[in-house]
Amino acid sequence: MNHWLMKSEPDAFSIDDLKRKKREAWDGVRNYQARNFMRDGMRPGDKVFFYHSNCAVPGIVGLAEVATDAYPDPSQFDPKSKYFDPGSSRDNPRWMLVDVKFVKKLKRTISLDEMKNDPALADMPLLRKGNRLSVMPVDAAHWKYILGLE
Repeated sequence: MNHWLMKSEPDAFSIDDLKRKKREAWDGVRNYQARNFMRDGMRPGDKVFFYHSNCAVPGIVGLAEVATDAYPDPSQFDPKSKYFDPGSSRDNPRWMLVDVKFVKKLKRTISLDEMKNDPALADMPLLRKGNRLSVMPVDAAHWKYILGLE
């Protein structure tokens, strides 16, 4: 089993939205490295930190689980979608997604600032300067440590 962190802007799709829907396709990823993590690394049952970004207090707000293997993101084929990609074809889709299902909303936000100031998390990919990926791996030691912060 692998562990992941997936970012979403709360005004676009929040942990409360996932809680209400119970399961959702994680569409709109348009970064090759993030896509590769979903396509090549994620498997059903993998654990996910749900992270709110681009908000007053960015941080980990909940837990989710990967519910499916990766499959083509249908938004890439829809000319009306903001995620439309005219260079992608159904025979050779460029963009993939996974479905994620709600597990738990944390009692509090584990903020980006809190994680940045914690020496135990110094080498976590999320905290590397310039890292703007919306999907990234979390090693098992960091996963366990962060769960203990709640």
